[in-house]
Amino acid sequence: MHWTDRRERFRALLAGDRCLHPASVFDAMSARIAEDLGFECGMFAGSVAAMAVIGAPDLITVTLTEFAGQAYRINRAGNLPLLVDADHGYGNALNVKRTVEEVETAGVAALTIEDTVLPLPYGAGGKPTLVSIEEGVGKMKAALAGRQDPRLTVVGRTSAVAITGIDDTVARAKAYETAGVDALFFVGMTRKAEIEAIASAVKLPLLLGSAGPEISDRDYLASRRVRIALQGHAPIAAAVQAVHTTMKALREGTPPSKLAGIAPPELMKQVTRDADHARWLKDFLGG
Repeated sequence: MHWTDRRERFRALLAGDRCLHPASVFDAMSARIAEDLGFECGMFAGSVAAMAVIGAPDLITVTLTEFAGQAYRINRAGNLPLLVDADHGYGNALNVKRTVEEVETAGVAALTIEDTVLPLPYGAGGKPTLVSIEEGVGKMKAALAGRQDPRLTVVGRTSAVAITGIDDTVARAKAYETAGVDALFFVGMTRKAEIEAIASAVKLPLLLGSAGPEISDRDYLASRRVRIALQGHAPIAAAVQAVHTTMKALREGTPPSKLAGIAPPELMKQVTRDADHARWLKDFLGG
């Protein structure tokens, strides 16, 4: 399917009345598994990109080119609408514009741009800070200016609730809504009072990067216009554990035939789309 179809389907999710959990994906096969299992959309996070592409923690050392390239590989593997975490846009507002151009070309359905000061500056002590609201607005406007397909969803993101408090979070949400973004993404919310404050201050669809126990009920979240709520990024951690366990067993002398937790041939054929390739072999190579 063309990128446009995926972008329209993602917008339909935002326009709906449900709160969905996206699949956290990191490569072609994880995206295919998510699609086969019926997930409505996928999420490719910046932290996951750092692990999958360069084997690093989430310190913004992966480059825009590497990030967009991996997003493209995920997108070309199937038809899952993909939301990506484009972090701070890899620089200032001009970099944000370029970031949108690159990830749009890679086929994403939606992207978030956040207002955190990234990478962490010298002397920050590991504590995140935020750009000013004015600079954040400039980034959102640049993101919108970089969009070529109007169906691409541009999401303004902030972690302000855990850094500067709910009043500043509301101020940023209202400013980014006025700037023209399509939806708003919040990280660090744990209480219903926070959700209520945001839902009453803005009219856009809402996305959550994390949700504490008090706000984990999807029906409640849906009633407050939360359309997507992340559940962390367990799939890549599960994949790492599976590979580690398998390699450790092999290293310690376990015969391949005795390994546990190995995908059966049928599943491997499904995720590699073996039947399609067999048909193409016959149709195009006479075999």
